[in-house]
Amino acid sequence: MNFKANVGSSAVSARGSRAFWNSERERWQSEYKRRVQLTDAVVVTGAVALGQVVRFGTQESILKPAEISGIEYTALSVSIAVVWLILLTALNTRSPRVMGNGAEEYRRIGSATLRLFGLIAIASLLFQVDIARGYLAIAFPLGLIGLVLSRQGWRKYAVRQRRQGSYQTTVLVVGARNAARSMTTSFARDHTSGYRVVGVCTPGGDMAEDQSMTVPGDEVPIVGDEHSILDAVKLTGADTVVVTATEQLGNARIRDLVWELEPLNVDLVVTPGVVDVAGQRLEIRPVADMPLVHIEKPQYDRAKSFGKHAFDFCFALFALIAIAPVMLAVAIAIKTTSRGSVFYKSERMGIDGKPFAMIKFRSMYEDADRHLDALLRQNEGAGVLFKMRDDPRVTPIGKIMRKYSLDELPQFINVLRGEMSVVGPRPPLRREVEAYDGVVRRRLLVKPGVTGLWQVSGRSDLSWDESVRLDLSYVENWSMVQDLLIIKKTLSAVARSEGAY
Repeated sequence: MNFKANVGSSAVSARGSRAFWNSERERWQSEYKRRVQLTDAVVVTGAVALGQVVRFGTQESILKPAEISGIEYTALSVSIAVVWLILLTALNTRSPRVMGNGAEEYRRIGSATLRLFGLIAIASLLFQVDIARGYLAIAFPLGLIGLVLSRQGWRKYAVRQRRQGSYQTTVLVVGARNAARSMTTSFARDHTSGYRVVGVCTPGGDMAEDQSMTVPGDEVPIVGDEHSILDAVKLTGADTVVVTATEQLGNARIRDLVWELEPLNVDLVVTPGVVDVAGQRLEIRPVADMPLVHIEKPQYDRAKSFGKHAFDFCFALFALIAIAPVMLAVAIAIKTTSRGSVFYKSERMGIDGKPFAMIKFRSMYEDADRHLDALLRQNEGAGVLFKMRDDPRVTPIGKIMRKYSLDELPQFINVLRGEMSVVGPRPPLRREVEAYDGVVRRRLLVKPGVTGLWQVSGRSDLSWDESVRLDLSYVENWSMVQDLLIIKKTLSAVARSEGAY
């Protein structure tokens, strides 16, 4: 594409393009927000109403003494619903920067619900009103679960719209060529973010030359340098400018850029220059009139906490009870279709590099290990891992087990033994650990998991570097909310048999 030939005509239509993209963004954000507001109102109202009816029926009062009329306790339910919705608004749970952001959105919803509970407790003490605990025990969990599920539903809807080209934020990336390419590639791969890069400004970039940047599935034009950002915004119609690593933009230029973009209603985003650090670990603190990004220490100590141990034990115990019939059926199928034991034990390295025997259902023929050397040239795995899409050593029933990860179910026994967690890094082999450098060894700071970020991000399709990056990100940024989200995503990934072979 020759930008020199197109700059003139593009400049004429730039203001119209700018208006179109801004109005389009405002339209879909406003539409999405209205739908979420309506759903929140329905969920909250339904929760308090159902809690009242289930606990007291239509004749009893939730307030004591009993002579208080039904109209008054209904008014109390309405008041609780109204305050709940106000808190959801006050904590910005419907902000465009939060909606669809998974853990942060759910955290704010939980915070709003907890604060409402605190307000009710304080009001009960101040006004000496005894509100039945059964009513609150029904309404609050029901409302919280309903809000989270409804937001998940809208998030899935937004993702579908983005995959179809709607609900997009058009982005102009500004920064050094390598940093800009990395960011543009990340946006191109993550279809759920809704960030569509329409141009790049990089030192040495020139709108008058035929320049572009290749990213997966697209060619992104280089439309200028760090001195022509405003012209590039008008040319491309971008509604967001993202500034990444560049030495050309100082503090004064960033400040001026904010002022220049304000009349155009264009957002400015500046990346802190760190990767794989979760949002809850980043905090902006003003020091000497400068906004400094503070990075909190990694959370792997919390990943060893009693709470995680207790969750792992309870989850594994209930899981084994629930899937016992499935495991029995798999065991019978293995025993009746091939010779050998039902289970296969493989040495893996656990927390702090301690070896343990990981238990799996046997999915290969009994003498599979003897044929490994002959197949090494056909390895499709990452790093030292051996993977083959059509491994001849796998039994017919083993292929079915691997497709749906049924061979991994016995690993919950390892969880009960305290050797593994439900969620964690991928369990490494001894020869993997022996090849680790100082950075990769941080994977051993926590227990390996039955599932993890690697499981929900491609499984066998991941490269070695990507697998390591995901594991390190998990170790550094652990949270219980993230564990729950990974478990949920694992069920979906297994059902679709993504990346399994």
